[in-house]
Amino acid sequence: MKDSAFNFQTLHPDTIMNALFEQGIRVDSGLTPLNSFENRVYQFQDEDRKRYVVKFYRPCRWSAQQIEEEHRFAQALYEDEVPLAAPLSFDGNTLLHYQGFMFAVFPSLGGRQYETDNIDQMEWVGRYLGRIHQIGRRSLFQSRPTIGLDEYLWQPRALFEDSAMIPKSLKPAFLTATDALINEVTHHWSDDVELLRLHGDCHPGNILWRDGPLFVDLDDARNGPAVQDIWMLLNGDKAEQRMQLETIIEAYEEFSTFDTREIALIEPLRGMRIVYYLAWIMRRWDDPAFPRNFPWLLEEDFWLRQTAIFTEQVRVLREPPLQLVPMY
Repeated sequence: MKDSAFNFQTLHPDTIMNALFEQGIRVDSGLTPLNSFENRVYQFQDEDRKRYVVKFYRPCRWSAQQIEEEHRFAQALYEDEVPLAAPLSFDGNTLLHYQGFMFAVFPSLGGRQYETDNIDQMEWVGRYLGRIHQIGRRSLFQSRPTIGLDEYLWQPRALFEDSAMIPKSLKPAFLTATDALINEVTHHWSDDVELLRLHGDCHPGNILWRDGPLFVDLDDARNGPAVQDIWMLLNGDKAEQRMQLETIIEAYEEFSTFDTREIALIEPLRGMRIVYYLAWIMRRWDDPAFPRNFPWLLEEDFWLRQTAIFTEQVRVLREPPLQLVPMY
């Protein structure tokens, strides 16, 4: 993504402040960068001491139509009182443009870290996921993609094949492990599930806590099975994950029905994410932020570990999936 990396190098503080000034916002503080590799995100205060977050979208990733779909979904959730940061509207537009960049402005909503071992918080998150999916079922995204094997497995596989980043001596074993993982995921994958609009990246880092959960970052929103927004909240051994899953689903079903057949997709989805995430880093390598933050990608030990991780996921996929304890 050379064009994207180059364009981000032209995103200077003056450019950001001029873009905001054009929308009637005067920055009265410095621009504090927030943790985001995919986009460029900054927090600031205006002259009235109100705090905002501005997100400049990575060029060439999403089209304007795809970002606007995300925004409409966020606004629908916000209007239904789901706690999340929805983009602000300026003259009826949430997606703004300046010097070739697309950007959006959000209210700055602080909170503390979601506690992954807190059952009460887990129940709250389950209820709100049920509400998010209740709205997500009303219609599907038309421009945004649907989670599937091609984007998450076969496209990364082609990237791995052509990449010079993987040491030549280790590439055959790595590709063999990749192929084994792809084959195993494909064997367990099913398209016979209900699709709906998802948060898409609902891991604990995208949930803040402030008198309840606050969902952030719909940047990966897409169509897919409901379990995609649940499995990344599970952690620990199988017994712990089973208890967490039961807690989340029981709360979730206060608002939405959950098809328990989707539990069998948890490990296939995990395998898909492992492959997709690695390919994502490799695709972004021309962005200086990536070599700086992922320097180990150039080390042989990293590729040995990745081969082992892929192989281990194959083993996990061959085990029986999680089973919920029947409720009587």
